[in-house]
Amino acid sequence: MEDLKFYKKLKLSKESLIDLLDNEEDFKNVPESWYVIVVDIQNSTNAVKEGNHHQVNLTATGAIISVLNTIRKFQGNIEIPYFFGGDGATFIVQFSLLDKIVQVLDNYRLHIKRKTNLVLRVGQIHVKELVEKNVQLKIAKHQLTEKLSIPIVLGNGLKVAEHIIKSSFKEKNTTSFDESLLNLEGMECRWDEITPDKSQAKVVCLLLDATVEATQSDIYKQVLSQMEKDFGSFENRQPIKNTKLRLDANPKKVLEEMKISLVSNNWMYFLKSWLKTNFGKIYLNLTSSGKQYLKQIGQLSHTFMLDGMINTVFTAEQSKIDNFIAFLDTLEADNKLIYGIHVTHASVMSCYVLDRRTTHSHFVDGTEGGYTSAAKMFKIKKKAAIK
Repeated sequence: MEDLKFYKKLKLSKESLIDLLDNEEDFKNVPESWYVIVVDIQNSTNAVKEGNHHQVNLTATGAIISVLNTIRKFQGNIEIPYFFGGDGATFIVQFSLLDKIVQVLDNYRLHIKRKTNLVLRVGQIHVKELVEKNVQLKIAKHQLTEKLSIPIVLGNGLKVAEHIIKSSFKEKNTTSFDESLLNLEGMECRWDEITPDKSQAKVVCLLLDATVEATQSDIYKQVLSQMEKDFGSFENRQPIKNTKLRLDANPKKVLEEMKISLVSNNWMYFLKSWLKTNFGKIYLNLTSSGKQYLKQIGQLSHTFMLDGMINTVFTAEQSKIDNFIAFLDTLEADNKLIYGIHVTHASVMSCYVLDRRTTHSHFVDGTEGGYTSAAKMFKIKKKAAIK
């Protein structure tokens, strides 16, 4: 019998992430009746190269918002683990939700195809099928910040799922778009680029994978310990600081948000969004609720993910980055991990805002390609390692 509330019932770990990785008994096997759903933008590297990084991020964010708005309609306060990857997203869902979520995402894929030149790959695989391939899919729930809990995954299950879904994807020749299935309520992307607090600091996008599944917890503990040594606590290296947040009322940005959010252009929506962005500066800086919202953004920003490999965005000074890279190079030379890294001048943020007081999430990437650029380096190294 399917455990519908498996993830919701997981014990929330409030210890440090390093301590959590030291206690593998806190990780539970994902039920074999559940499914992994992967959403990915095909040829995202080329899209970024052509200057469409903002569109790529917004499309990935929209996939998450589509799913979250879908499960909000179900009774029982459902909770599912999901992961933002800059150019895509991954979900682990109950069988009872599978058909509806895949239907919504397939419809979203058609919407994106109609509104942009991006091809969105959508696919699913049974957790039981992954287990039969002798890979693990273990999950825990971690209190990353005071306001945000995130799923932490050990094992190669999600990586294998992504590979299978991407390699077997065939674009469907269909035009049966259903406007009633599109629900991107809460999508916003109105923040300017966010520069680090210190003038000499950079924004780092890091992808890192342990080469042996059984050593993941040990390798990731070493990496996280080195990050704390070089860069300080998670809060210290957090790229989203409320003192650096500035709204961007550029009409082009509002138009891009409208193009992804709606079936067709709505100039009243454009005008309202543009006015909200301009007057939002007053709301955020002069009202108590606005100041509270700003304070919460950093607490509710997704800047760290562990889905079998580490994906993170953080700030650091170049000299410390160089020291950290030397540390990674040593582990990579010993064939313990493979990493991809992209160092840039700022971070970018897309948002899901239903209520500025209580319900909002923020998805963070780096400028100049961010995760996608780091993935390019990672894939080259991975390909060379296989040969």
